[in-house]
Amino acid sequence: MKYNNLVITKAEDLIFGKAPYPIITSRGLEIGGGQVYPELNFTVPACQEISNNNISELRTMYSKIVREALERAVALQSKGLVIEFETLVEMTVNPNIGVELIKSMNEICEEFFSKHSLKTEIRLTPNDIREFDRPPKYRTGAYLDNMLKLFDEGSIAGSDLLSIESTGGKEICDDALMMGDIRGVVFSLAVLGVRDMKFLWEKIVAIANANGKIAAGDTACGFGNTAMVLAEQKHIPKVFAAIVRVATVVRSLVAMEMGAVGPSKDCAYEGVYLKAISGIPISLEGKTAACAHFSTIGNIASATADLWSNESVQNIKLLSGMAPTVYYEQLEYDVRLMNTAINESDNSALLLRNLLVQSDVHLDPQAFVLAPENVIPISKEIVKGKNYVDATVRGCKKALDLIKDAVDNNTLVFPDKEKVWLNIIQEGLESIPVNESKFIDEMIPTLDKDKFILSEYGL
Repeated sequence: MKYNNLVITKAEDLIFGKAPYPIITSRGLEIGGGQVYPELNFTVPACQEISNNNISELRTMYSKIVREALERAVALQSKGLVIEFETLVEMTVNPNIGVELIKSMNEICEEFFSKHSLKTEIRLTPNDIREFDRPPKYRTGAYLDNMLKLFDEGSIAGSDLLSIESTGGKEICDDALMMGDIRGVVFSLAVLGVRDMKFLWEKIVAIANANGKIAAGDTACGFGNTAMVLAEQKHIPKVFAAIVRVATVVRSLVAMEMGAVGPSKDCAYEGVYLKAISGIPISLEGKTAACAHFSTIGNIASATADLWSNESVQNIKLLSGMAPTVYYEQLEYDVRLMNTAINESDNSALLLRNLLVQSDVHLDPQAFVLAPENVIPISKEIVKGKNYVDATVRGCKKALDLIKDAVDNNTLVFPDKEKVWLNIIQEGLESIPVNESKFIDEMIPTLDKDKFILSEYGL
């Protein structure tokens, strides 16, 4: 592992709007340099046809969404924002569709930059279509080729930030989540996920560097957020989902090891750990992501955000206007409050951050593991790891110890029926060998060989 120490060592320094290593975009938007900016994420209605036959219609729609949002930004005297273009399957399978939409949106961004000095950048996030092969082919095949083509041509077309929700290891993790199997979760993330991240992010960073763009970061959404949603639906314990969240950290950190510099993807709630360990700026989402999923971390997520996002909202009509413009306004007012606190004084910013944390931290273990005062000790344990498996297990154990202490001290709301899971998870973590090769040898015979291909992970 590259990281042996934390960049941010004190909880009070883990705060919104400030990152040790801010980034500056092509239009001069400084992210992590002392201000928080909105990141607007939107999609088309579910009934919308997406094909080569209606590219003109799609260009018109996406251009209109961006124009209306930027007009509202000018009206609200915004200093800048990020537009996330999170592609749909058809836009990645047929990269030319995604590229054409980027061109259209970037033209609007450039117009508003020229006329109003509004600094707007596009984050390109192709969906990981490699999993559509069954079993998934992560290192070979047309799906990978098209995804990389979209990264390349999309960055040339106007996307300044490159990200992805990569899914390597998910085919094993999904079953492990439903079974409450922490060994399977760790294997999927720290063995399979790490290997896939190294392979994929070497390519993404190379594309970004070749085109003068920013390799931003990944998200373990398909792992940690799947667990969160399952817990919200009462399919798995919340404490299990909280430990899964910590287990995602090492896997997502690999993007930084390969050269990504942030801001990490908004649905990467592990971003707070990435910020502490590597110093990158991060994007996060919380209460304004309720359009896409419910959670118990609506306020605490914003406590450390450098970009504040809404998750993907459909382009539908609301009373005041179209939903993306409405959500942009909500984001703008949120960041205006955070920036006012920053500009007033360090004490004011810290007070606001602490209030955001305290409003959530005692009510759910998933919020508990995102609190800066818990992130720092967990991160310190992670960077002690001898390898990726050891680092993942160390972080999970430390998180579990902190949760147990909070339960014993009655500072964390914790259902009695979940208390048995504290020992179940502990026993599962204790059974994982420090030696990665031994862990692999133990796990391979237990897995369904029809669900994954070892060679696609370099195994």
